[in-house]
Amino acid sequence: MPSAFPPGEPAPADGSLPPAALEGMRSRTFSLYLHVPFCRVRCGYCDFNTYTLPELGEGASLTETFVAAAHEELTIAERALAAGGPPAVSTVFVGGGTPTMLEPDQLGGLLQGIRERWGLARDAEVTTEANPDTITPQVAEALAAHGFTRVSIGMQSAVPHVLRTLDRTHDPVNVARAVEAVRGAGMQVSLDLIYGTPGESLADWRASLEAAVALGPDHLSAYALVIEEGTRMHGQVRRGELPAPEDDDEADKYELADELLAQAGYGWYEISNWARSEHARCRHNLAYWRGGDWWGIGPGAHSHVGGVRWWNVKHPRAYADRVSQGLSPVHAREVLDPDERRDEDVLLGNRLAEGLPVDRLDPEGRRAVAGLVADGLVDGRAALHGRVVLTLRGRLLADTVVHRLLVS
Repeated sequence: MPSAFPPGEPAPADGSLPPAALEGMRSRTFSLYLHVPFCRVRCGYCDFNTYTLPELGEGASLTETFVAAAHEELTIAERALAAGGPPAVSTVFVGGGTPTMLEPDQLGGLLQGIRERWGLARDAEVTTEANPDTITPQVAEALAAHGFTRVSIGMQSAVPHVLRTLDRTHDPVNVARAVEAVRGAGMQVSLDLIYGTPGESLADWRASLEAAVALGPDHLSAYALVIEEGTRMHGQVRRGELPAPEDDDEADKYELADELLAQAGYGWYEISNWARSEHARCRHNLAYWRGGDWWGIGPGAHSHVGGVRWWNVKHPRAYADRVSQGLSPVHAREVLDPDERRDEDVLLGNRLAEGLPVDRLDPEGRRAVAGLVADGLVDGRAALHGRVVLTLRGRLLADTVVHRLLVS
């Protein structure tokens, strides 16, 4: 099942935001996230807010209801943000679920709705995630024609037994076909990988990395598998049917990924992300890590504007019911105080290769930097130039670094 909501406070029924959150919005970046909550099959490790159509009991008509509801939420967002005068949208990211369960024209219609309300920046990055089996040359051409600029393909692994353990149903051969289709349509290609799957050997992980690099994507993400409570895989591990991931094994696999990707010309710019060039980095995710503003559209989507965070009701039917009445779908929100915003700035900025300015730390945190350098967790040369930049060892122990920067 999807993970539980965080705690929060009630939000206004009209979706309005505190005036302070909108101040200066025009001078900040503004992004849109669109959550498509549908999957053909629910993977055993997944705790995202996703549903199969048979689970919901309504078939294809539910996708049409969802698209209509998403358009309604765009209108609610337009009204709520009007006083802030947000700039043209710099990035759009369609995630899920499997966004390409929607027709390209439906995705394109939602993108057009964003254009009509705020406009897209001249160099806007517009991304959709996709299952490899859903991308054909025709689909890729249609997405590009609607204005999408990149596709993030859920490869996960190149090894059949690993894909089976993850309950991934795509044919590994189709990853190459999907990459070719996306590239042929003139869009950038990103591949997503997962390491640490129960039963995955270091040789298996090497094979996946080598297969991914051979496809020549512009961007690669590699995430350690986290087995969340309440998922089917969590039950399998608890019952002893699958072995639990081991920290040392995941560390070895991360180091291998960094080594092989560097050799292939990919540079890390965030702990779990590598790109061929600065242009190929995912600017949408960088907006998250740099504390930008974004509105999340869809069931369970999260948003952030000017230090206010909120999250929508999760079930697609409850979401559609709310917005059809002109009501905000927000379940709850939180207004971050200055200390919370500083802590979050450290938590997120610490993940980036560009580093975190030392002057953003409080005095105790600044004093902790020397010890982190001595322990090999922070780059000493960067620290001399006023930035906290993680070493490879520091990336493996990033939570420890954040703790020392905030608690010292």
